[in-house]
Amino acid sequence: MTPLSSLSTRLTLLTLLSASTLYFIIKSRRRRFKHIQQNPTTTTTTTTPTSTSTPKLLFISQTGTSKTLADRLHSLLVSNNLSFDLIDARDYEPEDLVKESTILIVASTWDDGKPPHNADFFTNWLEESAEDFRVGKLLLSNCNFAVFGVGSSVYGEERFNAVAKNLVKKMKGLGAIEVFKFGEGDVNGGELDKVFENWSEKLVSVLKGGANTNTNGGVVGDHEDFYSDYESEEENDEEESEVVDLEDIAGKAPSRKQAVVLAANKKNGNVENGKRDMVTPVIRASLEKQGYKIIGSHSGVKICRWTKSQLRGRGGCYKHSFYGIESHRCMEATPSLACANKCVFCWRHHSNPVGKSWTWKMDEPVEIVNTAIELHTKMIKQMKGVPGVTLERLEEGLSPRHCALSLVGEPIMYPEINTLVDELHGRRISTFLVTNAQFPDSIKSLRPITQLYVSVDAATKDSLKAIDRPLFGDFWERFMDSLQALKTKEQRTVYRLTLVKGWNTEDVDAYFQLFSIGKPDFVEIKGVTYCGSSATSKLTMENVPWHADVKAFSEALASKSNGEYEVACEHVHSCCVLLAKTDKFKIDGQWYTWIDYDKFHNLVASGQKFTSTDYMEATPSWAVYGADEGGFDPDQSRYRKERHHKPKN
Repeated sequence: MTPLSSLSTRLTLLTLLSASTLYFIIKSRRRRFKHIQQNPTTTTTTTTPTSTSTPKLLFISQTGTSKTLADRLHSLLVSNNLSFDLIDARDYEPEDLVKESTILIVASTWDDGKPPHNADFFTNWLEESAEDFRVGKLLLSNCNFAVFGVGSSVYGEERFNAVAKNLVKKMKGLGAIEVFKFGEGDVNGGELDKVFENWSEKLVSVLKGGANTNTNGGVVGDHEDFYSDYESEEENDEEESEVVDLEDIAGKAPSRKQAVVLAANKKNGNVENGKRDMVTPVIRASLEKQGYKIIGSHSGVKICRWTKSQLRGRGGCYKHSFYGIESHRCMEATPSLACANKCVFCWRHHSNPVGKSWTWKMDEPVEIVNTAIELHTKMIKQMKGVPGVTLERLEEGLSPRHCALSLVGEPIMYPEINTLVDELHGRRISTFLVTNAQFPDSIKSLRPITQLYVSVDAATKDSLKAIDRPLFGDFWERFMDSLQALKTKEQRTVYRLTLVKGWNTEDVDAYFQLFSIGKPDFVEIKGVTYCGSSATSKLTMENVPWHADVKAFSEALASKSNGEYEVACEHVHSCCVLLAKTDKFKIDGQWYTWIDYDKFHNLVASGQKFTSTDYMEATPSWAVYGADEGGFDPDQSRYRKERHHKPKN
């Protein structure tokens, strides 16, 4: 056989194989589209979702243009015997997306490339879910979708239909299948009505099973070049948004784009009197992508998912169960985004800065508190109109009563931490401050805190070094001195234990030995939260303990104390258990782990000495260990999320 004939034979075989593959893919996709054909029944326009079995047509509208277009599309669908519920996105529960078979969206882009305010919750939910590794990339894998954008080209290419483009990106990121090409309408001379009519007619043809599909599961459209451009934009976004650790920046040349940004910022005064900003442009970009609002040059605030949950009447966090805080009135913040550890279970994949001492510019405490409250209340206001949020709870949420100084970093590194705490207490905002046990002198000098935590991530020197990866060479001595300092405090103190399977779950005896050093009022024991894989952490889901594991560890630890500590509370949802000192907080068989916050503030204002037992309050029966409610407040409504992850190979 000659080389030429051999090549010809190979090309023929390759062509046959490719044609066969394409045939079976198209056949498979056509079968899938048949499943989304609906019974020939008509529906009327609805204002709230009534069923997750009927396909949905959502509109995101500010001036009414998108709503008008959605009305037209709905009429066209009905006339073709395709049953869809027409819903305003502000009335739609985004967590129901996981149950949908088909969803169509007509979306306007409004101010500065953002969605209308009444669609903030829907778009934010998609954004957060797509960025949250815990949700899973197959969450919406059973959902077909198509999006049409309504925008104005006069605002430039970057903002033109930015909302609709982002919806496509996030839906695909969660595994949803785009069954028809993205449509773009221009309200400024772009023949919007004609473009939308053409798009709608072709979409209906697809939904009735009359269109071919491409190998990626999307429908072949008239503008395939848009997809190649759009996909390349997504890839570039991912490359540019790489999470960078401060220490990893040293000795690593920045990209050309980063170099320009850094040079521009230096020119604009980011270094003053030899002091630089703690938050560099790279770190700022990384933290803002994670949802942080940066305050000044070194502080941050972020709304907690439990705050949003209790605003919607769906339950509070474990601190609500253990200590009676109102989760919807809790502000999560920090005056120092820097830390002296690089823990293997860091929530932020070490995107925050690190350091051994304060070497940065410093913002004023009052400025930090004012800005934190301002940014926090802005995020709370975005919950207005979200399903389940009542006007009463929203108004309460706008007046924070608790501050968890545990967002990220090491709060007591901030030199003016006492002044900041005083400012919060002066506004009758309680404080829950968490320290990583590397600054014992700062612990000693702290003024009264509502509840002071020390993270006890390991019980031996070797395991602490392996888990916390501290910067200090004398980390163990600092750790032990921090526990000693905790014992001198008169107000409520807590050891916080994070259990990591395979790392520290076997050290019951060693942990118990630490009890006598700090004499904490409480011991919180929580299973580690899996934060995804990264270059800085090799933890997997195998390292995450079940609630049963946490309970067994807690019971064993309590047993070691011979009655000094007992298991008092649990919050099953958070995989968290609380031990409490029996001689202080168990009176006549009743636990008193909750806090009388008004009494605490009155005691602080009085200037007199007081102790942890002076502001304790009875624990409700539903929060007590072993209760049927598992620490879930019966006055709230339980909503169980579905998670879908790609199966392991």
